[in-house]
Amino acid sequence: MKGGSTIKKTAYIAFFLFMIACQPPVNNTGTREYKVHPWLEELTIAGLRKAYQDGRYTISEVVKAYIERINKIDMAGPELNSIISINPDALSISAELDREMREGRLRGPLHGIPVILKDNIDTGDRMPTTAGSNALAASFASRDSYIAGKLREAGAVIIGKANLSEFANFRARTSSSGWSAVGGQTKNPYVLDRNPCGSSSGSGVAVSANLCMAAIGTETNGSIVCPSNHNGIVGIKPTVGLLSRRGIIPISYTQDTPGPMARTVEDAAAFLGAMTGIDPEDLKTLESEGKSHRDYTKFLDADGLKGKRIGLVKNSGGFSVHVDTLMMRAIRDIKAAGAEVTEVDAPPSGTYGGASFQVMLYEFRDGLNRYFSGLAEGMPVRSLKDLIEFNLKDSVELKYFDQNILIEAEKKGDLNTPEYKQALSAMLRATRENGIDRMMDDNRLDALIAPTGSPAWKTDLILGDYSRGGSSSLAAISGYPAITVPMGFVNELPVGITFFGRAWSEALLIEIAYAYEQATRHRKPPRFRATD
Repeated sequence: MKGGSTIKKTAYIAFFLFMIACQPPVNNTGTREYKVHPWLEELTIAGLRKAYQDGRYTISEVVKAYIERINKIDMAGPELNSIISINPDALSISAELDREMREGRLRGPLHGIPVILKDNIDTGDRMPTTAGSNALAASFASRDSYIAGKLREAGAVIIGKANLSEFANFRARTSSSGWSAVGGQTKNPYVLDRNPCGSSSGSGVAVSANLCMAAIGTETNGSIVCPSNHNGIVGIKPTVGLLSRRGIIPISYTQDTPGPMARTVEDAAAFLGAMTGIDPEDLKTLESEGKSHRDYTKFLDADGLKGKRIGLVKNSGGFSVHVDTLMMRAIRDIKAAGAEVTEVDAPPSGTYGGASFQVMLYEFRDGLNRYFSGLAEGMPVRSLKDLIEFNLKDSVELKYFDQNILIEAEKKGDLNTPEYKQALSAMLRATRENGIDRMMDDNRLDALIAPTGSPAWKTDLILGDYSRGGSSSLAAISGYPAITVPMGFVNELPVGITFFGRAWSEALLIEIAYAYEQATRHRKPPRFRATD
C-alpha cells in the first residue's frame, strides 16, 4: 500500500510538472498565447472551400483539428467551458463527406463546414439535448430538429453541442449567463473573468475562440445578439418564422427563433440561407413563403449603405459613455459610406416589456410540457411540474440560483386564458404597428440602429448578471429581424452595433450590415486575458 501511494504521488508530481511545461508562454501583457492549429484562426467559409479545392486540407483533417483545439483550449487551457459535448461520429461523417468530394459530389453550400449547435437543439445522434439541465443529461432525441437536418443536407459537419444559460435563461430572475448544471460557467475568451452573456453563451464563445466555423444559437430576447456583442462576432436573429423551431426546447412560440453566429457577415449569411424552409410542424414558417431566400450571400454589397436612410434609436444609449463614443464613431462611418442618419424615438419599454414576460410565462408552460411529453420513456421529467420537483432534489441545480420563473409559469393557465390573449395583443401592437413599423414609415427608413449592449460584466455566481443596457427587445418581442456586428472595443472588451427593421427584411439588413463591416473591420480574435 505504501509503495502504491509513493507511485501515485510520483505520477502526480510528474503530471503536474508536465502540465506546467505545457502551459503556453506568457507575453509582456500577461496574455497567454494558445497556438493550437493556428491556421484555423479567423478562417472563413470561402477560405476553407478554397483550401479543399486546392487539396491543402481534407474535411477529416479540419474537423480533427477543430476537435483538438476544443480539447486543448475549451476543456484545458483557459477552460472556456463553451462546449458540452463533442459529436462522437464527427470523424466518420467527415470521412464520408471527403469521399463524396473526391467523387465530385457536394451536398450543398456548406459541404465540409464545421458547425456547433446550442444544446437546446435536437440532433438525432449520439449527443444528448440537455438545455444544460441535469434532468435532461441523458435525453437523446429520436430525430434531428428541422434546422439540424437542413444543415446536414447542406453538407455541414455538426461537431458538437454548446453550453448555454440553463433552459435558455428562463429559470430564475437572478442568474449568471452562461451557467448550467451540466456545463458549468462559460467564460468570455477576451477576459476570462468576464461574462459571455446568454443564453447562447457557448455558441458565441466557440465562434469567437475559433473552435468552429460557425454556431447556431437561439433567441427569445437577446440570446443571440448579446453573446455576439460580448464575444466580438456577428449574430443574426431572423424574423420569427424564417427558420423552423421544431426540435428546439422552447420558451416562447411568439418570440423564439434559431439563428447563425459567425465571425463575418458573409459566413452568417451562408448559414442563414441553408436553414430556411417551410416546415409543416412549425406553422410560423408558413408565413415565410415567398419572403425567404436559399442564398443570402447574393445580397452582400460593400456599397450597401450608399443611399440608405438609417434611423438611430436615440433613447437606446446613455448606459455607458464608452459605448456612446463608439456609437458616435459608427454613425460617422455609416455617413461616410453614403447613408443618411436621422434620430428616431422608440416606444417606451413599459408599453410592452411586462406584457412580453406574461406571454413568455404562458407559452413556456405550454411549449415545455409539449416538448417533455415527447421525450423517450424513462426520463425523469414529463412536465414542467416534474422539472420543478427534480430541481428541488438535485444537489447542483439550485446551488446558485432559484427557479422562481419555472414556478411562476407552472401557475399559468392555457393559451385560451384572457390574460394571455390580452398581453399578446398589447405587446405586438406596441412593438409592431406602434413600434418598428411606425418608426420606419414615419421617417421613410431602410433600417434602425442602436448599440447592441454594454461591455461584458464580471461573472458573479452569487449576485448574478448586471448588464448596463441593451437594444434587443424591440426586434425580439415584435418577432422582427436584427443583426449585430462588431463596433469596436472598450479596453479589451468588444461591443457591437445592431441593425434591425421590418419583418422579412433580412436581405436588406445583411446588405447594410456587410457594408458597415467591410468599411470598419472591427473584429479581433480574443487573447484569453485572465482579468483586466
